[in-house]
Order: sequence, then structure tokens, then C-alpha cells
Amino acid sequence: MATEYINLERVKERMEKRLLLNKALKYVFLASTLFGLVVLAVLLSDVIVDSWGFLTSDFLTGLLSTSAERAGIRGAIVGTVWLMIIVGPVTMTLGVLTAIYLEEYAKKGKVHSFIQTNISNLAGVPSIVFGLLGLTVFARTLGLGNGVLAGGLTMSLLVLPIVVVAAQEAIRAVPSHLREASLGMGATKWQTVKNVVLPTSLPGILTGAILALSRAIGETAPLIALGIPALLIPVPTNLTDSFTALPVQVYYWTVDSVLTAEYANLAAATIVVLLVILFLMNSVAIIIRNKFQKRY
Repeated sequence: MATEYINLERVKERMEKRLLLNKALKYVFLASTLFGLVVLAVLLSDVIVDSWGFLTSDFLTGLLSTSAERAGIRGAIVGTVWLMIIVGPVTMTLGVLTAIYLEEYAKKGKVHSFIQTNISNLAGVPSIVFGLLGLTVFARTLGLGNGVLAGGLTMSLLVLPIVVVAAQEAIRAVPSHLREASLGMGATKWQTVKNVVLPTSLPGILTGAILALSRAIGETAPLIALGIPALLIPVPTNLTDSFTALPVQVYYWTVDSVLTAEYANLAAATIVVLLVILFLMNSVAIIIRNKFQKRY
């Protein structure tokens, strides 16, 4: 009887069209993926070829110089490490505390939605805006100049929304029955957060934080806006010293390559060092996620 209400010929025709569309979309997605991979492979091969012969131990341990033959990036590497020493604790502390408040303590309402919306919007603000904010607040108002502390705080502002959102997602993923069991045993709200929620959500929080640091270590615009120089800067030894970082060095050497061709090779070698650091940081994030991830 069902065949009286169903036109089998029309159903068959529609199914053939859907299968054809599905097959076409499959190849469109495959082509998009291959296009991205090919572009990435071309860029990587170009960078590696340009850096070949320049990526030496002298280059890694040498200081900045006006001579392309003697220039090294030890100062930029140390400056980048100093930057991460500030960005890591500041973003982790502020980001995790904010996420805990929004997820565990704040009442859901208009104020909560307003804060949540603004945090999400801040994650998409161009990085140069954070650079101008850091220049106004830290460098000029607080008088920190273009030292390590001003640079670290500026980069912390840049990645803080990312850490907050990642920590919120990790806390939100903690099963509610774990909280209910803890509260049912007589634990307070803070004891539940400290002993149940945070340990369970720690892999997700750490993964998000490391990925945020990976973005901070590769950003150039905020540091350029802050006036971070590139040449003849001594290796920083404290928080108020002037410094330079790897992405800033890449930027200036790329600009200078118009005058001296060897600077393009030095920039390519610095990009390789930066990519290796990013690869190691992302690998650590994946290892942490896989090692501590639990299923309930």
C-alpha cells in the first residue's frame, strides 16, 4: 500500500542526485585539504632552502650584528623565553580564575552574557589593537617603556581571552555527577572546585594554555606597536631590560632584505627556529591531552 503514496521513480531520481552531490562535495573537500597542504609544503620547502647553510651553531649562539655574516639570534631566543616566562603565569592565573568564576560561581543572566560575549569578541580583535593598548597602558601610563615586562603583559592581554574560553570549555566538560557526588559528601563549593573540577579539567586547560602560548610566541604586530627594536640589543637579564624576540627579528630582517639579500636567508633561518619551537609546544599540548584525558 505504501507504494501508492510514494513515487519510486522520483525517489530514485532524488537519491541519485543526492549521491552525486555527496560525491562532488567529497572531492571539493579533498581538493581544499590538498590545496592547503600543497601551499604549506611549498612555503616550508622555500623557507628551508633559503635557510640552508645559515642555520649553524654560530647563528644560534651569536649576538645581533649589523653584519649579516656575523649576525646571530641568541638575544632573540633569550628575549622570547623571557616573554613566555611572563605570559605563561599571567595568562594561566587570570584566565583560569576568570573561567572558574564564570562557570562555577557567577549567576547566569544578562551580566554573565555581557561578560561572556565581550570575552568571545576580544578573542577576535586584531593583535595590533592589543599592541596599541599595551603601548598606552604599560609603556606610557605605567612607565614600563619597551622592556620585557611591558612586552609580556601586552602579549598576555592578547592571549588571555583564548585561555579563558579554553578553560571554560574544559570546566564545562566535567560531568555534573562528579560535582553532585562531591557536594553530596559534604564538601563546600571551593573544595569541589579544587579537588574535583580543576584536576578533571586540567588536561583541557593546559592544552588551551599551551596553544595560546604558541600564538603569543609567533605574534609580531603587538611588539612592533610597542616599539620593540631588533638590532644591537644586549641579552636581557631582568624584567625592565630592552629586548627583542624571534618574530620581531624575522620582520626586521625581511624588511632589510631589500637592501642586503643575505638578510632574507637569516629571516628564513629564524623562521625555521620559530617553527621548531612551535612544533615542540604543540607536541607537548597533544601529549598532555592524550596522557591525562579521562572518559566518564
